[in-house]
Amino acid sequence: MARPATPRDPYEVLGVPRGADELAIKKAFRSLARELHPDVNTDDPQAEEKFKQAAEAYEILSDPERRATYDRYGHEGLRSGGYQPNFDQFGSLGDLFEAFFGAAGGGIFGGGGSRGPAPGADVGAELELDLAQAAAGGAFAVSYDAVDRCEHCHGNGAEPGTPIDKCESCGGAGRRQAVTRTPFGQVMRTVVCDTCGGDGRVAAQPCAACRGHGAVMAERTVTVEVPAGIADGQRVRIGGRGSVGASGARAGDLYVLIGVREDERFVREGDDLITVLDVPAPLAALGSSLEVPTLGDPVKVDVAPGTQPGEVITLRGQGMPRLQRHGRGDLRVVVNVQIPRRLSDEQRSLLEQLNATITEENLRAEESMFSRLRRSLHFHDHQ
Repeated sequence: MARPATPRDPYEVLGVPRGADELAIKKAFRSLARELHPDVNTDDPQAEEKFKQAAEAYEILSDPERRATYDRYGHEGLRSGGYQPNFDQFGSLGDLFEAFFGAAGGGIFGGGGSRGPAPGADVGAELELDLAQAAAGGAFAVSYDAVDRCEHCHGNGAEPGTPIDKCESCGGAGRRQAVTRTPFGQVMRTVVCDTCGGDGRVAAQPCAACRGHGAVMAERTVTVEVPAGIADGQRVRIGGRGSVGASGARAGDLYVLIGVREDERFVREGDDLITVLDVPAPLAALGSSLEVPTLGDPVKVDVAPGTQPGEVITLRGQGMPRLQRHGRGDLRVVVNVQIPRRLSDEQRSLLEQLNATITEENLRAEESMFSRLRRSLHFHDHQ
């Protein structure tokens, strides 16, 4: 995620007043860091950026000289003095916590981080449905690419029949010590060994099929159970169907993004569907029984005599199923009164005769013009 063009006020980021002392600033930073711990922010894609902002704020306010410069001249003064925060050297959010607080944040959160092989990555796939399929739900096949165990070497990375030796870089531990420069000076931290990938062992002769990785990229096809009533942009999670983890670690998850194609008959609004019924002006005046589409078979609706343009006929329970709940939404039928065009001489004569007989009693409405206007605006606000 790109850093914001205009840096935030460090006092605002840490939530401390401008007169806060060193202890209050340190306490505020640690408290904020706890909220951003990766164990409780697995669903927040901005957690790393928020932590970087908090760390930058602490870096400024914990240094008396930098803080004085900021108080007098703001971020421009800091940049003029050569200050430039840089956290790009850190990898994941977990690495950031290791650098600032020790192994996986153990110094302030209690307990250490995982020492085992890395789990598999989550994988995304897409499934496109039409509106009727989204309404019915069901089982659908989805194909996607993910990291799979190499069948040639059974995942151990060695050519079959060849030995696997202890990693010399980490002495078989799978992790090693590394020195990292941070805003607080050099920090010794534990990292996954980049030679063996955390396994502690290396193949004497790497597998020819996977080049010693123990895994290959492969196409998979799975069956996804889509709940009835799912909407465009929602996701279905399938646990353990993502990429395999290193050295037997747990696999990631598969997230299937659902796309629902537009239906020319309906507009969806939550669990409700909206359709338009074209009614010729004479039938709107006389009343009629006309057919409207539904997600199933078409149904007849009664258009009352004198129905006006924009009036809504509601068919209860003819909308979308309520996702993971009982019942269905409604189908709202908006009446579009069609005014005839390109009249023949005979039609024009008949309409002129009709018009001559129209009285105020024929035109008098049960609600005022302003009431109809308010109702119409209310309807359009909810579209």
